[in-house]
Amino acid sequence: RSLLLSSSSSSSVTVTTTFFDSNLVLLSTIRLGMLLSQTSRALVRSILVRTLPFCATSVTPSSVWPAAHACSSGLRSRSSSSSSSKPPTAILMMNLGGPATLQDVGPFLDRLFSDRDIIQLPIQFISGPTISRFRTPKIEKLYKEIGGGSPIRSWTEKQGDQLERLLDQLSPETAPHRYYIGFRYADPLSSEALLKMKEDGVERAVAFTQYPQYSCTTTGSSLNELWSQSKLLGLENQIKWSVIDRWFSHPDFVKTVASKVREGLAKFPTDQDRDDAVILFSAHSLPIKVIDRGDPYPQEVASTVHLVMNQLKDPGRKYMLCYQSQVGAVPWLGAQTDKVLEGLGTQGHRNVLVVPIAFTSDHIETLHEIDIEFAEVAHKAGITNFIRAPSLNDDPNLAAAMANIVISHLKSNESCSSMYRFKCPGCHTPEKCRQILNPISSPPKLI
Repeated sequence: RSLLLSSSSSSSVTVTTTFFDSNLVLLSTIRLGMLLSQTSRALVRSILVRTLPFCATSVTPSSVWPAAHACSSGLRSRSSSSSSSKPPTAILMMNLGGPATLQDVGPFLDRLFSDRDIIQLPIQFISGPTISRFRTPKIEKLYKEIGGGSPIRSWTEKQGDQLERLLDQLSPETAPHRYYIGFRYADPLSSEALLKMKEDGVERAVAFTQYPQYSCTTTGSSLNELWSQSKLLGLENQIKWSVIDRWFSHPDFVKTVASKVREGLAKFPTDQDRDDAVILFSAHSLPIKVIDRGDPYPQEVASTVHLVMNQLKDPGRKYMLCYQSQVGAVPWLGAQTDKVLEGLGTQGHRNVLVVPIAFTSDHIETLHEIDIEFAEVAHKAGITNFIRAPSLNDDPNLAAAMANIVISHLKSNESCSSMYRFKCPGCHTPEKCRQILNPISSPPKLI
């Protein structure tokens, strides 16, 4: 099927689609003939949704990729956790996502560099894909070195399975429960999750961020995309929503992180090495301009660190918070983890434990940046024992923490936290920021 669409004499787009089997596995290639106006892009999105309802491919700048892309991932049939005819309570697990294969790296970066909630570029629907193509070969090499793809989907599925079982056991009044995955930049996207929820007859859903600490660039971006896709798919009035927008200080989460720190400390070869070890809590950095707008991420990460150290009851322990994954020439939040390691080595420290404090599972930042790149930096700096604390992954304590967080949220009948409705003083997208589509209850006043 080929459609030629034009909303004005100066813009056009051709959408070519091919259907392969009865499951409607779709390969789509989108070719831009000329620069599209916002009106024409909206027209294309609208027509695609009506003609290709099972694909959930949205024509945005992030869709412009020369390789054919299969949209069926994330729509696999999964047996229900209950035989009840009652619609399931949906738990949408939102996260960054990651390319499952090397072929997925390009589309992943394309979506990432087209997201204006995280980065603003001139003529972004052209410059974003251009940057992603330039960076793709380098990033493909990194993923190849950790096995050929990100494990984040696999870990999220395991976490979701555990969460679903615990919720059914501990909260029968809201059962059956069913988890869905809505990644921001990789399959399954939020649009795919929404279509599956529609198919399952979901009427009540919780958008559960998998970023414990809130940032407009992470949870905020995921929620903005969720509401946008819900409207695009005509589901704005079908599902009642509430949001778990942060959980950085939840006692069960803090205890779980503290247990991982203890596991990491136990790996040092001698008691003396363990006692001397400096703990580096490492979180993904943000551009300083985001922080200057009032983004709450730094204080929430620091709060988690403070609570974990209190939980460890190790008052003599040396520790600090640092940040990783800075990209480009713009100023980023520091101190940078690699620079801290170099400084510690120069000062004569020989034992360092790195703790991923803002990640709930292993992915490229832990498996490559910490385990390979930072390990090399530490070795060159003279650090003898460089150890990373295990990630949370499918630890049963994390699943229990998440279940308690969800149950408390459902019982509260609140649509979100009061902080979610508190906009950054320098917010640059006030028209869409901190919204809730069709909330379960009246949200706090937006300020």
